[in-house]
Amino acid sequence: MVYVKLESDWTDGDGVAHVAGESVDVDAATLATLQAEGIVSEGSGGGKDTTEWAGPGSTTAWAGPGSAGV
Repeated sequence: MVYVKLESDWTDGDGVAHVAGESVDVDAATLATLQAEGIVSEGSGGGKDTTEWAGPGSTTAWAGPGSAGV
Protein backbone atom coordinates (compact mmCIF):
# COMPACT_ATOMS: atom_id res chain seq x y z
CA MET A 1 0.00 0.00 0.00
CA VAL A 2 1.10 3.53 -0.78
CA TYR A 3 -0.08 6.76 0.81
CA VAL A 4 -0.70 9.48 -1.80
CA LYS A 5 -2.11 13.00 -1.91
CA LEU A 6 -4.91 13.51 -4.42
CA GLU A 7 -4.55 16.28 -7.00
CA SER A 8 -8.28 16.17 -7.79
CA ASP A 9 -11.48 14.63 -6.41
CA TRP A 10 -11.74 10.83 -6.67
CA THR A 11 -14.28 8.17 -5.72
CA ASP A 12 -12.71 4.87 -4.70
CA GLY A 13 -13.93 1.38 -5.61
CA ASP A 14 -16.11 1.25 -2.48
CA GLY A 15 -17.96 4.41 -3.52
CA VAL A 16 -16.25 6.62 -0.93
CA ALA A 17 -15.68 10.16 -2.24
CA HIS A 18 -12.31 11.80 -1.55
CA VAL A 19 -11.54 15.46 -2.19
CA ALA A 20 -8.47 17.02 -3.79
CA GLY A 21 -5.72 17.51 -1.23
CA GLU A 22 -6.77 14.48 0.80
CA SER A 23 -4.22 11.71 1.40
CA VAL A 24 -5.36 8.15 0.77
CA ASP A 25 -3.81 4.69 1.09
CA VAL A 26 -3.95 2.77 -2.22
CA ASP A 27 -2.43 -0.38 -3.70
CA ALA A 28 0.09 -0.28 -6.55
CA ALA A 29 -2.49 -1.04 -9.27
CA THR A 30 -4.81 1.73 -8.06
CA LEU A 31 -1.86 4.13 -7.85
CA ALA A 32 -0.96 3.39 -11.47
CA THR A 33 -4.56 4.07 -12.54
CA LEU A 34 -4.71 7.31 -10.55
CA GLN A 35 -1.41 8.48 -12.08
CA ALA A 36 -2.62 7.63 -15.60
CA GLU A 37 -5.83 9.62 -15.01
CA GLY A 38 -3.92 12.60 -13.56
CA ILE A 39 -5.58 12.28 -10.15
CA VAL A 40 -2.17 11.98 -8.50
CA SER A 41 1.24 12.84 -9.86
CA GLU A 42 4.62 11.35 -9.12
CA GLY A 43 5.92 12.91 -5.99
CA SER A 44 2.48 13.90 -4.73
CA GLY A 45 2.48 11.56 -1.75
CA GLY A 46 2.85 12.53 1.85
CA GLY A 47 3.29 9.79 4.39
CA LYS A 48 0.92 9.17 7.25
CA ASP A 49 3.54 10.76 9.48
CA THR A 50 3.65 13.80 7.13
CA THR A 51 7.01 12.81 5.67
CA GLU A 52 7.73 13.94 2.12
CA TRP A 53 7.65 11.69 -0.93
CA ALA A 54 10.94 9.84 -1.33
CA GLY A 55 10.07 7.84 -4.44
CA PRO A 56 11.00 8.25 -8.09
CA GLY A 57 11.78 11.83 -9.04
CA SER A 58 12.15 12.96 -5.45
CA THR A 59 14.98 15.11 -4.16
CA THR A 60 14.38 13.76 -0.64
CA ALA A 61 17.33 11.66 0.52
CA TRP A 62 16.72 8.03 1.48
CA ALA A 63 16.60 7.66 5.27
CA GLY A 64 16.02 3.92 5.51
CA PRO A 65 18.35 1.02 6.24
CA GLY A 66 21.84 1.58 4.94
CA SER A 67 21.61 5.36 4.89
CA ALA A 68 24.16 7.45 6.74
CA GLY A 69 21.51 8.64 9.20
CA VAL A 70 20.55 5.17 10.40
